[in-house]
Amino acid sequence: MSVDFFLKGLVIGFSIAAPVGVIGVLCIRRTLLEGRLNGFVSGLGAATADAFYGALAGFGLTIVSDFLIGQQFLIRLAGGVFLLALGVKTFFGRPKALDEQVRVEKQSLVWAYASTLLLTLTNPLTILSFVAIFAGLGLGAGSDTIASALSMVVGVFSGSALWWLFLSGFVGVFRKRLGPTALVWINRLSGAVITAFGCAALYAVLLQVWA
Repeated sequence: MSVDFFLKGLVIGFSIAAPVGVIGVLCIRRTLLEGRLNGFVSGLGAATADAFYGALAGFGLTIVSDFLIGQQFLIRLAGGVFLLALGVKTFFGRPKALDEQVRVEKQSLVWAYASTLLLTLTNPLTILSFVAIFAGLGLGAGSDTIASALSMVVGVFSGSALWWLFLSGFVGVFRKRLGPTALVWINRLSGAVITAFGCAALYAVLLQVWA
């Protein structure tokens, strides 16, 4: 494994994950309401999707990447609907007491991982970002780059996971200081933000239809 390309991937993964978007909002909310582990596992779903798209770009799998880019209308539609449903569910959801959260935490980890994985996979901008980055670094052009591409993909996953570990760990410090009223407002605020992301995604789909 090339250490140089691994470190580059580490920086790329961390940088792509760090901007606070819908996944960041979800991670923060789940950390505050359900604990650090739930927040971190949510982040791992996004990190897995980042690694997947990084692999497509890094290994030059243009047939798959071109297909996904070509289907971005349906992908955006599915992502927008999913975000809208998740936002409404979050807004009207009633936060559980901390002792209840401990009991259900393990059961919700699969959902935490799968939901953020799906949300990240349904964002066409993710693969476009990786295609541009990897092309700029000269990866994915041939078999001689396989080892370098693999090193960078592992680095991307590690960098993204490192960010989610940091975020969930930092936010988790404040978890036990929140009262019931604060938890309700966290649900409402995060639900409103997620719903707004969903509406924006569906609006972009409508613009594409009308164009």
